[in-house]
Amino acid sequence: MNTDVAPRLGWWQQTWRLVAAAAVGIPLWLSIGVLLREQTGETSSWFRIGDPLVALGCLTALLWRRRFPLAVAMTVAIASTTSALASGASFLALISISTRRRPVEMGAVGLVFVTASQFASGLYPIRSSSTSLWLQLAFPALIAGIAVAAGMAIGARRVEVRSLRDRAESAEREQTARAAQARALERNRIAREMHDVLAHRISLVAMQAGVLDHRGGGLTAEENRVLVRGIADGSHQALEELRDVLGVLRADPGRPEPPQPDFDRIPDLVAEARTSGLDVKLTTTVTGTPSDAVGRTCYRIVQEGLTNAAKHAPGAHIHITLEGTAGDELHVTVHNSPATTPIPQPPSSGFGLLGLTERITLAGGKLDHHPTPDNGYVLTAHLPWPHPTHETRT
Repeated sequence: MNTDVAPRLGWWQQTWRLVAAAAVGIPLWLSIGVLLREQTGETSSWFRIGDPLVALGCLTALLWRRRFPLAVAMTVAIASTTSALASGASFLALISISTRRRPVEMGAVGLVFVTASQFASGLYPIRSSSTSLWLQLAFPALIAGIAVAAGMAIGARRVEVRSLRDRAESAEREQTARAAQARALERNRIAREMHDVLAHRISLVAMQAGVLDHRGGGLTAEENRVLVRGIADGSHQALEELRDVLGVLRADPGRPEPPQPDFDRIPDLVAEARTSGLDVKLTTTVTGTPSDAVGRTCYRIVQEGLTNAAKHAPGAHIHITLEGTAGDELHVTVHNSPATTPIPQPPSSGFGLLGLTERITLAGGKLDHHPTPDNGYVLTAHLPWPHPTHETRT
């Protein structure tokens, strides 16, 4: 933005400035008229007609002082040499050019202003008391200095107001951007939470329903009852968990969120998967208890591994290995053998591993997943596990 461009004036702001400029010149013009009548007995036609017309022209030219500041200021200052009534317009022009705070322009217009006052003093045949030259120059120079000081103060104030307005607009834009970013982060968090909570549960339900559909005729009544009960329980739990997640959105800001799963609940997760029909083995050599953040991430890794195995490798054997100690790393491995049950696979969102990778990266860990030579699949994660004494306290 060009800082030299002054803001546009409304009609009232423009009018009162011009009226004030005219009012400044009227006392000088009237005093000259009184002196002319006392000393000569009459006033000249230039005083009655020419002087006011020049002043009117100068006031009209001031309407364009913000579009052509230097040209208008020089024109009005020069024209004021032939009009006493135009002295107020010349004073306003000098103030206006000084708001730009450019020394060369202020010096040039100020010099013309002082010089014009010397020519204007000899415009009318008025006898005055003898005064020294320096007094004749000092008074116009003082007036010019006042005009320059006033203009510079107005210009400084204008720049300050513009700066404050720009800062306010910038702060508003930043606040809007932060709000949009916060909304996006919250949407991502909710989407990740819903995937973590529901994908595992629904995958188990889909697997049980697929087994029931594929082998319904070859199952005993007890096996059918177990599968149907598992489907009903899994669906009910999925609805409950969905209600918990959505309840966070409707809750008051001060209401605490539901407790998050931690490392100690991994055996319960494995037991639940076994109850749903998965062949899962858990091997752990972890010494100590990880922090809540590390334990929660480990839980989500195991949960995602079980979910993918249930969806893409039904009937496979799943082996979960947990290794690590405080001050080193926590290693998580979820390996599943090839699928043994040819049932239709449920649709895949494609965002499970992507979200898990983001979660592990934020925790400072690494994730690797790839097929194995025996057509199985392995998911491996390495999470930093700092010693409790070295953890950052907040």
